[in-house]
Amino acid sequence: MSTTPHTRKPAHRVGLRLFKSNRARTLAFWFFGLAFFAAGILLLIVAVAPTPDITSLENRQIEQSTKIYDRTGQILLYDYNRDARRNVVALKDISPNAINATIAIEDSGFYSHGGIRLTSIMRAMIIDVMGGSLSQGGSTITQQVVKNTLLTNEKSFIRKVHEMVLAMKLEEVYSKDQILEAYLNNIPYGGVLYGIESASQAYFGVPARDLSVPQAAYLAAMIQAPSYYSPFGPNRAKLDERKNLVLDRMASLGFIDSATRDASKNTMVAFSSSGENSVLAPHFVFYILDQLQKEFGDTALKTGLKVTTTLDADLQVQAESIVRRYAAENTTKFRASNAALTAIDPKTGQILSMVGSRNFFDTTIDGQYNTALALRQPGSTMKPFVYALALKNGFTRKTILFDVPTQFSTACSPSDTSNMTAPCYAPQNFDNQFRGPMTAESALAQSINIPAIKALYLVGINNAVNFAKTFGLTTLGDANQYGLTLVLGGGEVRLLDLVGAYSVFANDGVLNKPTGILEVTDAQGTTLKKYEASPSTVLDASVARDMSEILSNPNARLPEYPLDSALTVSGYEVAVKTGTTNDTRDAWVVGYTPSIALGVWVGNNDNSPMVKSIAGMIAAPMWNSAMSYAVSKYPKEYFGEPTTISSSLPQMLQGNWRIPDATGSIVPHSELYWYNKNNPAGSAPSYPAQDPQFNNWEYGVSAWYNRFPNLF
Repeated sequence: MSTTPHTRKPAHRVGLRLFKSNRARTLAFWFFGLAFFAAGILLLIVAVAPTPDITSLENRQIEQSTKIYDRTGQILLYDYNRDARRNVVALKDISPNAINATIAIEDSGFYSHGGIRLTSIMRAMIIDVMGGSLSQGGSTITQQVVKNTLLTNEKSFIRKVHEMVLAMKLEEVYSKDQILEAYLNNIPYGGVLYGIESASQAYFGVPARDLSVPQAAYLAAMIQAPSYYSPFGPNRAKLDERKNLVLDRMASLGFIDSATRDASKNTMVAFSSSGENSVLAPHFVFYILDQLQKEFGDTALKTGLKVTTTLDADLQVQAESIVRRYAAENTTKFRASNAALTAIDPKTGQILSMVGSRNFFDTTIDGQYNTALALRQPGSTMKPFVYALALKNGFTRKTILFDVPTQFSTACSPSDTSNMTAPCYAPQNFDNQFRGPMTAESALAQSINIPAIKALYLVGINNAVNFAKTFGLTTLGDANQYGLTLVLGGGEVRLLDLVGAYSVFANDGVLNKPTGILEVTDAQGTTLKKYEASPSTVLDASVARDMSEILSNPNARLPEYPLDSALTVSGYEVAVKTGTTNDTRDAWVVGYTPSIALGVWVGNNDNSPMVKSIAGMIAAPMWNSAMSYAVSKYPKEYFGEPTTISSSLPQMLQGNWRIPDATGSIVPHSELYWYNKNNPAGSAPSYPAQDPQFNNWEYGVSAWYNRFPNLF
């Protein structure tokens, strides 16, 4: 009799599976055994541990203040934590909005746990161990009361156990309301502010009992990192995001309904300017505090640090005065309510001045927002980076580019030289005029759009984006985001980074990234951080000097700007470039000498347009006033000699566009006919029509020739 065969697992596989199963059970047994043992030990420690006195918390000593100085180490810009303020109030005198917002974001299970959340602690410890750090949270409000008032800031497992023990002990003796009251009266809210009453009065000018839902959400959002989330610092947008997170948490927990949440998200909340006399160079100071918090942690700011910054206090005072004066004038003349300024030492990258608005304490213009760190479209201030890449690739400052009406979209007819309806792209110059053949030097100095777009095409959009990023303009996105609009300011940059990028031209092609700190020492005088130069060469010195020659030549700016315009600093050789965005939403002027680079931005924080004009009118007077003072403070230096243009180069690279054919006739042809964009110093391309832009460019030049035949 036959039997149906069946499959049997090999004995060694069965054994292996049993071994793994037994090992897993063994590990689980030991893990839970140790966990119960640890829990027992913890309960025993809690039983014998002394009970902390919660009533003594209000009498504890405030931490030491961090002092921030200018570059001399003598002028105090800000004393963080000086004259700490704490106004103790009963829980009944704190708005339920504030209580609910705090619980929602800090400890949603506060009224149900016994002082600690074992699941959060285990998760935090596992992540800490696996990540090799002790950075994870998981603390309840009760633990935070212990950590912030009874223990040191040391991070260790022993201290964490001590914290847990005291938290459980506190819960045995004090009610939840007593613990919450102690927490809200002692938690730091930034700078000198401790406790919700002081914070409420300082930030909003109201007692804690009157805090609205959005105000309460803002205060709760700041608790995690008061310096980072300061409403006066560079991370206001991040504070707004976290405020919205608090509101979402409040809604999900049933503290507010969805209508209140949505209305609170859209409510404009003004922060008080009561600290006007307590800080010098406020935008810069909060920029530095943010750097310190990121590097050393928020608690380090209360340990008596001494911070010597790079700021030139004298230049800063002058810059603030100049920005305030000209910005007030611009409000009337150009509907431009705000302005910013940054100055940098090109040889070191050290920030000498930073003005983030015309008035830090003016809430009507959102003055606390640091526009020197804001992402804005740079307009034509992007053009020098495209031209610099062209020079790097073999073009010269005398290379001919035709400023003629041109349709740049190959999807449209070459004759559509004024069609801007997608997919067509035929941009105009600012004045709607065309100048015919121009040298690259004149085209850049006068900021003419059509030659700049051609230069971008010749070097390649992707190459131009990557090249600009090496200068420190890292906020630019991918090339496919911009197309040929990049050279007209299609990306977004920060004023601080833009001035740092221009510093490369000033420093013979060497980049020193912007930095604001010279030295940080602790309360014992030990150096924690010290400035160290880290230069990197991103451009040949010869190209940098050619760029400085172009941008400092007042004759090349004719007739767009007269010789005595606001772009000229009397008695000094200064390179400068302007930029204005579409609809005149942003106006820029950035200039430099080998000793200092200084840039200004003018516009409105809400991105509303100004009166239609150019940066040479809107921003240049402010820039000239600041630059004139700045150059007087630093060594008078001159740019190196520009490159000599060889007579062996192709005629178009020498500035000669009247090129005869074999019969001696002047033949009108575009740039793509005369030189190879990949090797401009070499022979002309054999088949120029292979370039997809050739027909469009040829049409533009031919049409210009037919209009002005005598030029040729």
